[in-house]
Amino acid sequence: MSDSTFKRFVEVGRLVILKAGPYAGKVAVIVEIIDHNRALIDGPTTDVPRQSYPLKHVTLTRFCLTKLPRGSRSGVVKKAIEAEGTIGKWEASSWAQKMAAVKKRRSLNDFGRFSVMLAKKQRRDAVRKALKTSA
Repeated sequence: MSDSTFKRFVEVGRLVILKAGPYAGKVAVIVEIIDHNRALIDGPTTDVPRQSYPLKHVTLTRFCLTKLPRGSRSGVVKKAIEAEGTIGKWEASSWAQKMAAVKKRRSLNDFGRFSVMLAKKQRRDAVRKALKTSA
């Protein structure tokens, strides 16, 4: 068997991010592969109902549930997620943290954006002063 560099396959148990629809930005697990274009997903711990979802509207993550049977019901999926701590691993990843930061930044009002601008200025000035004293 050759060592392939590609590691993220569409497979049962793969954790995916939904890119479109009412649940965009949430994560779910592939439970069954319907055909080349669709998969059955379920997110019992992330409030994503069990549904058929087009593969062009999901992004595969590096996280995968091991030994999840094909067509598992929501209870089995939930137990597997909690046993392996997959959602916790996902939330600890830098990808999830960046998504959360972008979501938080988009939800800011005008005053929030102003406060971020001032904080960036202060940080920039502190860095410049530190570089000037060290040089």
